[in-house]
Amino acid sequence: MSQHGAVAHRQLVRGGLRAGAIQRLIAAGWLHPLHKGVYAVGHRGISWLGRCSAVVLASGPGAVLSHPPAAGLWEVRRTSSPVLHVTVPRPRHGPRGVKVHRVRSLHPEDVAEIDGIPVTGLARTLLDNAELLAIRQTVRMIEEAERRLVFDLGALERLLARSHGRHGVKPLLAALAQLNGEPARVNSDWERDLIDFCDDHDIPRPELNVIVKGYEVDALWRRAKLIVELDSWSHHRGRTAFENDRAKLATLQLAGYVVLPITWRRLEREPEEVARQIKLLV
Repeated sequence: MSQHGAVAHRQLVRGGLRAGAIQRLIAAGWLHPLHKGVYAVGHRGISWLGRCSAVVLASGPGAVLSHPPAAGLWEVRRTSSPVLHVTVPRPRHGPRGVKVHRVRSLHPEDVAEIDGIPVTGLARTLLDNAELLAIRQTVRMIEEAERRLVFDLGALERLLARSHGRHGVKPLLAALAQLNGEPARVNSDWERDLIDFCDDHDIPRPELNVIVKGYEVDALWRRAKLIVELDSWSHHRGRTAFENDRAKLATLQLAGYVVLPITWRRLEREPEEVARQIKLLV
């Protein structure tokens, strides 16, 4: 099983190495201590997956990666936090510098494995993160799970039925209620980012992915005749795309619409300026 460059002392012993041999490997630079009883093999430049594997190994049998790092491993929410989370059986303690969540036990459905790393099942990951995130972020996490074809409503319902008293139950149910309503049609994360951006800056929500003068536009404020196009180099490069974009822009401008192109980079790095520009036009 791949452990992404991490190995536990107990595994080395089971493999036939004695304590003296392990110490010699450490002294020779073949093993680099990461946590008590866990080493990086060959070099210290271990990957994020290696760090995840190492903290689970350091937390002992039955431990699983959980909370934001688990969402990252399931690829339903990006995480940039250097803090890793593990869920462990009581009364065990985890390694230093790691956020440890202690539970009496984990239901078999609450445990999975991704890339050789023990991790909370997706339903449990959604519930754990619902305790930490705003409801709209939980909605986006569920949507991403649906896009990746890993979301299992039945598994989530079974988890909720056995999770009385968990703080994440109420916000997770609220997120599911939003998804069961009539949400705006969203073609990509970029459009969802724009909706969140508008909410954060008190800008009225636009219509998304509607047809104007024969062209589909990303966002439309109909009364203000303002269109925002979420530009991406990867989706608009090439001569055909270049020509089509110019024809679309000319048609919309001649029809009296203001077209404001916004890149993800600007939305991320200059939010106040982008908000100011939109507010001037709506």
